[in-house]
Amino acid sequence: MYDIIVVGGGPAGMTAALYALRNGKSALVIEKEGFGGQITHSPKVENYPGFVSLSGNELAEHMMTQILEQGADIEISKVTGIESKDGCWTVQTEDETSFEGKAVIIATGVKHRLLGLPGETELIGEGISFCAVCDGDFYTGREVIMVGGGNSALQEAILLSDKCTKVTIVQDLPFLTGEKTLQDILVKRENVSVITGQRVVELLTADDGSFKGIRIRGAKDGTEQELFADGMFVAIGLIPENKPFEAFADLNNWGYFDSGEACTTKTPGLYVAGDCRSKQIRQVSTACADGAVAALAACRYIDGM
Repeated sequence: MYDIIVVGGGPAGMTAALYALRNGKSALVIEKEGFGGQITHSPKVENYPGFVSLSGNELAEHMMTQILEQGADIEISKVTGIESKDGCWTVQTEDETSFEGKAVIIATGVKHRLLGLPGETELIGEGISFCAVCDGDFYTGREVIMVGGGNSALQEAILLSDKCTKVTIVQDLPFLTGEKTLQDILVKRENVSVITGQRVVELLTADDGSFKGIRIRGAKDGTEQELFADGMFVAIGLIPENKPFEAFADLNNWGYFDSGEACTTKTPGLYVAGDCRSKQIRQVSTACADGAVAALAACRYIDGM
């Protein structure tokens, strides 16, 4: 039996494991895909203390190396549910394996929001991408569309503009919502154009089924036009994946854990941390802060058992 089981291997989850281990507790981190979470989609991180600039993948590697050297166990699998009985938690995974722990910290993060258009799922990885640092090289010397106008979208667009001959940003709002510094960078790039007040209503495909562009519709006048490109990147928001745990931790109207800065839940021994939690600011630094808070709370709970 582990002292603490952490569900999720992003910055919040890895920080939670680090603090648990540093407090003399055993820790297992279960991650369904790849360690690092959403930060691995960031080509450049410049707001994390201690580093002038590094990629999200580099930051994730530093964090993982640190917890492994502290003695963390890791498991690559999707958690499907949890149970609590007689002061012991059982965490179940999709491969029908279960793990027992005295406390559980849920740090499941969030996933990419989709446009919800016919054929979208089939085109993911075949013309539609979410990560410029992962897939940008495939579009070197080609034209791409960037859907979204927030910080993530603008950061992705900057990276793509270094590789692509043309980057067209499409935002459904009448203005971009990303930081002014990012907008200023893009304005200076001749291969970047911005279209606002337009919503993507259809994905266009070639005869062989490959992606070839999008149809957009004006929010005010309803006029439509087609944009053609070799690929499309989507950054329109994130959604939590907390449904499997709602019996033990309350969710708000948007599906985030309804937990405050203490990272506690209605169930003793269960804690939440990171972007999956209801909060105003979702940054790497705040995710790490949550991980530390949750882990220390879990340690106090175990010590009092």
